[in-house]
Amino acid sequence: MRYRLTFIAGLALGYVLGTRAGRERYEQLKKSAHQVAQNPAVRNTAETAAQQGRQFAGKAYHAVSEKVGDRVPESVAQRVRSLRERSTNGTGGEDDWGTSNT
Repeated sequence: MRYRLTFIAGLALGYVLGTRAGRERYEQLKKSAHQVAQNPAVRNTAETAAQQGRQFAGKAYHAVSEKVGDRVPESVAQRVRSLRERSTNGTGGEDDWGTSNT
């Protein structure tokens, strides 16, 4: 109970201090975050991380598919194959769930 009260008090204090900072501080934080995101070094690092992630995912896919083999339901295997084909063909846009592939 003591920890719960401490948490609630901290939450209330954070809310009060946050509302005092107001919209102006929010806009400053938003502008700073945008500047960091547009920094070429940050963008290059993010792209490198994304490429490495895709490489590791490809390796993991092959390792898992070798071990799992035909124990996966056909509907799942077919879905994975279609996603793999789409990514190798470089097709962008939205996937079947309506989310962006960016």
